[in-house]
Amino acid sequence: MQKIILFYRFTPLVDPEAIRLWQRNISEQLNLRGRIIISSQGINGTLGGEVNQLKTYIKSTKSYPGFKSTVFKWSPGERQNFPKLSIKVRTETVTFGVNEELKVNQTGVIGGGKRLNPDEVHQLVKKRGDEVVFFDGRNAYEAAVGKFKNAVIPVIEHSRDFAEELKDKKYDPIRNKAVITYCTGGIRCEVLTVLMKNRGFKEVYQLDGGIITYGQKYGDNGLWEGSLYMFDGRMSTQFSNKARHIAQCLYCNAKTSNYINCALKACNKLILVCKNCKQQTVCQECQANQLA
Repeated sequence: MQKIILFYRFTPLVDPEAIRLWQRNISEQLNLRGRIIISSQGINGTLGGEVNQLKTYIKSTKSYPGFKSTVFKWSPGERQNFPKLSIKVRTETVTFGVNEELKVNQTGVIGGGKRLNPDEVHQLVKKRGDEVVFFDGRNAYEAAVGKFKNAVIPVIEHSRDFAEELKDKKYDPIRNKAVITYCTGGIRCEVLTVLMKNRGFKEVYQLDGGIITYGQKYGDNGLWEGSLYMFDGRMSTQFSNKARHIAQCLYCNAKTSNYINCALKACNKLILVCKNCKQQTVCQECQANQLA
């Protein structure tokens, strides 16, 4: 039986390259595939493989003192959802372009928002109603197929766009509200809360464990709607057979969550295409250029 694990840990690493070599050795021995990013700020990874192999990986990784408290989230999937094993050292554990702004210690990110588990999120919404705002910490194309109900969706293409985006006056009406940030597994919204507090947001929370943890708790019976975009061969996943499609096919406007890449390699951008239109593999912009 195979699964996929998602994990991250913010902690100071003196020698990221040594950690990379150690992680590659473990992962190769266990025949795992996926992606791991390591920096002086910590580790961020997604791996697929046999359940017993992943359990061995988790035990070995937690043996390092800085990673002892790492939370590993399990998700449906398999090794083949990844083309290979990629383990790299970068300047940031997750790329926001704010390396000088993010500080970490042995307990994690310094100065971030308060963590709320799924039950605490529901309690806050029940208690304060319209004073609570969900804020998507992902890219716009991820939010197109799934989001929290009535969430604020910043129109950004990359996480590095947030640093400037959050300064925009259009967010002034929510700067004094209770803002709950969320992302796939928790790492991006943990960084995002720091940026938001530094840019005048007064009461900032983060969904602890991200959308995956929330979906495992409430499925499609809570405040989430749609599918969860994934950065691997699955492209997206659902929490139950009651999940709705909220995005629209680029060609016929039918409801779908199915992303493909434009077939023209010079473009390669993601486009939403339903099953009935799956023969359309080139985005409309490229089609127009071909006809011009």
